[in-house]
Amino acid sequence: MNKLNRKPRNLDMYKAMLTLENVDEFMAFFDDLCTVTEIQAMEQRYQVAVCLSKGMIYNDILAETGASSATISRVNRSLQYGKDGYAIAFERLEKQEK
Repeated sequence: MNKLNRKPRNLDMYKAMLTLENVDEFMAFFDDLCTVTEIQAMEQRYQVAVCLSKGMIYNDILAETGASSATISRVNRSLQYGKDGYAIAFERLEKQEK
């Protein structure tokens, strides 16, 4: 069972994020919410997801991101079997860039 399904989520934090209007506001919010290490870990996982979505192989991703093979594998599982959060973000970013 997914850890997140054991306890109801508090939606207030996610609703608060939806009120933020730009990258600077998001960065300030996450700087207040998370430790530097937590932010770096999330940024690294996102970078790994980008690399995987481009078809890069593990060794190249490791060299580019410094992520462990366990992190790369975890992100790959999310891309393969997750709830498509990465896919939604990637698709919307691609539309914005056009």
